Amino acid sequence: MRVGAAVVLCILLIFSSALPAREVAGIDVAESARVGDVALDLNGAGVRWKFFFKIYVGALYLSGKADNPEAVYAQVGPKRIDMHILYDEISRDDLVEAWNDGFEGNLNSGELAALKSRIADFNRSFSDVKAGDQIRLEMAPATGTSVWIRGEQKATIPGDDFALALLKIWLGNSPADNGLKSAMLGG
Repeated sequence: MRVGAAVVLCILLIFSSALPAREVAGIDVAESARVGDVALDLNGAGVRWKFFFKIYVGALYLSGKADNPEAVYAQVGPKRIDMHILYDEISRDDLVEAWNDGFEGNLNSGELAALKSRIADFNRSFSDVKAGDQIRLEMAPATGTSVWIRGEQKATIPGDDFALALLKIWLGNSPADNGLKSAMLGG
């Protein structure tokens, strides 16, 4: 009997570790992710709404839990944001407009000027996306911010200052969505 119970317990542990941390708007959000060789944990995930439409599920992965933007910014090491597209189709132009609104709403004119060419490179990496597609943004201090769309790496934008500016789109004073900001911060 003891051996049988131990086998059942082992099976449950194996399968439970493979389960996602949570389901958000029908998307299984992974409990952990990687940037290179570094394992990260899910800090939080939620839905980006625009009017009454669900646009995407956003998930923030960090090396340690953080419940405020300053704690996220201060963490040394890689960070990652996954965007699971829910909306039927988002054009490249709409994505670029949203990125630019996010940068402009959270950066001062000096920061925008310093990042202008890298923001342009970042924007050029995008294409139309559809429901079911995933955008992955991997921020690695030594490498830069890698943009992945549908599992294909599109660009790497250098600089920790760019990674910080990108994080501010979700976590800054004028985030894309206050509810998503709270969710990404574990709220």
